[in-house]
Amino acid sequence: MSPRPAHIVIVEDEPVTRTALADYLESFGYRVSDFDTAEKAEKLLAQGTVDLLIADINLAGKDGLEITREQRARSEIGIILLSGRTDDVDRIVGLELGADDYVCKPFNRRELLARVKNLLRRTAAMRALTRRVLHFNGFTFDVGSRQVTNAAGDPIVLTRAEYELLRVFVFNPGTVMDRDRLIAAITHRQDGTNTRTIDVLVQRLRSKLGDDPKAPRIFTTSHGEGYVFTALLD
Repeated sequence: MSPRPAHIVIVEDEPVTRTALADYLESFGYRVSDFDTAEKAEKLLAQGTVDLLIADINLAGKDGLEITREQRARSEIGIILLSGRTDDVDRIVGLELGADDYVCKPFNRRELLARVKNLLRRTAAMRALTRRVLHFNGFTFDVGSRQVTNAAGDPIVLTRAEYELLRVFVFNPGTVMDRDRLIAAITHRQDGTNTRTIDVLVQRLRSKLGDDPKAPRIFTTSHGEGYVFTALLD
């Protein structure tokens, strides 16, 4: 049986852009549903069958940032934000809220298609990993049940934010993760959440997992950039 085509939802209130993008993605075999408001898309998104959301930031009613915040709190759906503005504020806020990518208008359709393909590959890998039990440095991490145990089988109790941070690290081993991207992994953030929050969470994970920051084996600091998960996964 052939795998089902990825299901993409487009939320864009400019009809020409929305229709052209939907037709273009459908021509590559994707299943596409398009809406002119976030409210109209919510019922479909709630079913949990959508793989990727492409949303314009500047929507009437509920905007792209709000729908990003809501969807990230509920699922690991891939999210690409579109915007006609090129300033960094929208991009940073969008990533902090949990968007995976950000594309400025007018965009090159081939470039957007490449981003769609890459993101769908990543989200598929993440879903596969959530069903896995991973081992590193004597620890066992059951991603699906959110359980971490040490070599003796004793549980390591993590807060939700610590779990989400560890999860994004194990999904991206050997990759420098900047603080904005790590903030985006935390679904329940407070208004005061900032890059310093990530430093505190990494410090707490190091403490709970016995990772000496002076000689790290799990979380290595990339000065001026962020952190790298350097433990070997089994």
